[in-house]
Amino acid sequence: MEKDLSNYRKVYVKKELLKKDVPENPMELFQTWFHEVEQSNTVDEANAMTISTVGIDGFPKSRIVLLKKFTWEGFIFYTNYTSEKGKAIEANPNVCLSFFWQGMEQQIIIKGKAEKVAENLSDGYFDSRPDGSKLGAWASNQSEIVSSKEVLNSNLEKFEKKFQNKDIPRPAHWGGYIIKPVSIEFWQGRPNRMHDRIRYTLQKDFSWKTDRLAP
Repeated sequence: MEKDLSNYRKVYVKKELLKKDVPENPMELFQTWFHEVEQSNTVDEANAMTISTVGIDGFPKSRIVLLKKFTWEGFIFYTNYTSEKGKAIEANPNVCLSFFWQGMEQQIIIKGKAEKVAENLSDGYFDSRPDGSKLGAWASNQSEIVSSKEVLNSNLEKFEKKFQNKDIPRPAHWGGYIIKPVSIEFWQGRPNRMHDRIRYTLQKDFSWKTDRLAP
């Protein structure tokens, strides 16, 4: 099987990103870009992000998760702590996040360290989820091999009966991570592949250094 994609072309012309225009703190620029994406109606899920981890097998792995909150401190998402992703983070908390908003011709790449959030934050978010999602967190041993779809359905039915007419508590193996950034790169597509790339790097005094990178 072979397919030549060398003629795929797109010209990026929507905006430019100048170093003189960026704020001192990258979280401020992230907030601005995220708001603009939300208002643009060009992306179905603006909070969909790729997280890359280094697995215990030594291989990097990337997958899409949903950003659920961002603060001055970092980026928060929720998952199963015993999943492949959770085990990778436990062994090596250095991760990379990336957002690609094609409609805005923008990309953000974030390097940082993952830490579990406080249990009360995980409890609060879990309580806000639909009951079906809560039950799924109990029923699925995320990333484990299962013999069939019927096994998963059976597990779900078991927990539906267990928690029928009851509050569904957060399982101990499920909760949030905050990614505290050490580097954030903002990429704005430009004509002739001369893309704008501005990288923020965290300094020892917790200030941010900005650099323009060659495209």
